[in-house]
Amino acid sequence: MRLSAGAAVAGAAVKATLLEPASVAAQMTPGGRKIRFAIVGTGIRGCDLLRAARLVPTGVCVGAADLYSTRLQAGKEAYGADFATTGDYRTLLDRKDVDAIFIATSDHHHRRVTLDAVAAGKDVYCEKPMSHSVTDGQAMVEAVEANKRIFQAGSQRVSSILYAKAREIYQSGRLGEVYEIDAKWNRNSPGGAWVYPIPPDASPETVDWKAFLVDAPDRPFEAKRFFRWRCFEDYGSGLGGDLFVHLLSGIQVITGINAPAQRAMSSGGLYFYKDGREFPDVLHTLYEYPNLQLHVHCNQNNNDGGEGIVFLGRKGTMVMTGTSVTFTPQDVTPVFESYGWGGMTAAQRQKGQEEWRAAHPVAAPALSEVESYTLPAGYNDTADHIANFFRAVVTREHVVEDEVFGHNAAIGCHLANQSYFHHSIATWDAAAKTVKIS
Repeated sequence: MRLSAGAAVAGAAVKATLLEPASVAAQMTPGGRKIRFAIVGTGIRGCDLLRAARLVPTGVCVGAADLYSTRLQAGKEAYGADFATTGDYRTLLDRKDVDAIFIATSDHHHRRVTLDAVAAGKDVYCEKPMSHSVTDGQAMVEAVEANKRIFQAGSQRVSSILYAKAREIYQSGRLGEVYEIDAKWNRNSPGGAWVYPIPPDASPETVDWKAFLVDAPDRPFEAKRFFRWRCFEDYGSGLGGDLFVHLLSGIQVITGINAPAQRAMSSGGLYFYKDGREFPDVLHTLYEYPNLQLHVHCNQNNNDGGEGIVFLGRKGTMVMTGTSVTFTPQDVTPVFESYGWGGMTAAQRQKGQEEWRAAHPVAAPALSEVESYTLPAGYNDTADHIANFFRAVVTREHVVEDEVFGHNAAIGCHLANQSYFHHSIATWDAAAKTVKIS
C-alpha cells in the first residue's frame, strides 16, 4: 500500500500545517461537573486508559476491578492516585458515586459487563472491538437503548484532531468520487503480536480463572490464555478485533459510512507464531460496500509502513499515517489520448487530434496545493475520546462512536474472521442481523 503522497501535479506547492489540539477549556463539561468513573480491567489497555484519564480534568476514577489481584496496584500506579479496588466488578455497579463504567477486559466479557452496567444505570465506555460476536453486539445495542444510557466504543482515533482534518478534506469533495480505500497496520515485534509478558506470580491463587472463563469452554488454568487472550477465539478477536477495528472505525468516521460491508473475503495464515494461538499473523480482507472496495490487511511479521489508510479519489489522493494526513491532487488536465489512435491511419489521427484540440482550448493548468497536516508531539487522542465521553454523560448527547457505530465496526471484524476460518465469502444479512457464509 502506498503510504507516501507521491509526485504532485506539476508546479504544485506544498503546504505543511501542524494541527492544534483542543484546549482544556473545550473539554470541560457543562456546569463544571466531574464524572466519577470506575474501570473494569486494569491490564495493558486499562492502564493506558487510566494514564489518559489523568489528562482529562472532567473525570475522577473512584474504583477498579480486575481478576488478577496484582494488576489492581498497577491501575493505581497508572492513574497516580488511590481508589477502591475489587475482584468482582459487580460491587462497583452497586455504588451510588459511580456515574460511568470503563470496560477494558478481554472481548468475551464486553457483553456481560455492559449489560450489567446499563441495567444498574451506569453509562459505559467499552474498549474496542465492541463485541466478541454479532449476537453479543446486538444484545449490547438493545440493552443500551432500552436503558437510555450513553455508550462509547473505544476506538479513540474517531476523536482525533487528525481524523477530524481527514473528514473535513473528504467531505469537501476535493477527492472526487472514491471507489477504493486501502488500509493496513503492520507490526514486527513480540508485543505487537500479543506475546505479552506473563507475571511470575500468576497462578490460580492470584487469578480468578473461573470468573475469567465465564461462559467460555471450561479448561484448567493456563496463564498464557489469560494474559495473551487476543490469540484465542474463546476470548479475543485476533487481528480483526485488535487492528482492523481501528481502521474500520476511522474509515467510518471519515466517510460517514455507518454500516457494515455487504460482503467480505479474507485470506491469510499463521506463518511465524507457532505458539498455540488460533488467529493468523497475516490477514487480508477485501470488503465490498455499495460503490466502494475496501482492502484491509495486517502483518505481524513486518512493520513496513506501520499504520496507514489511503483514499484513492478521481480528483485526489489522501494518505493517512499514525501522525499525519496528506492530500495530493490528481493531475486531471485533459490530455489527447494518442495511444488509442495508434491503430488508425495518419489522416484519422490528424483529424481526431484537430477535433480534440478544438474541444479543449489550450489553457494554463491551475496550480494545486499538496496539503500535509501533522499531529503535535505528545498529542493523546485517547484523552480527547475520554473527554468527549464525559461531556456526553452530562449533556446526554450521543457520541460519534455510539453503540450502533461500534457495533457496525465490530461486524466488519466478525466478517473478516468468519471468512478466514470458513475459507469462504462472508455476507452481512441486514434483515436477519447475521453473518452468512457462502
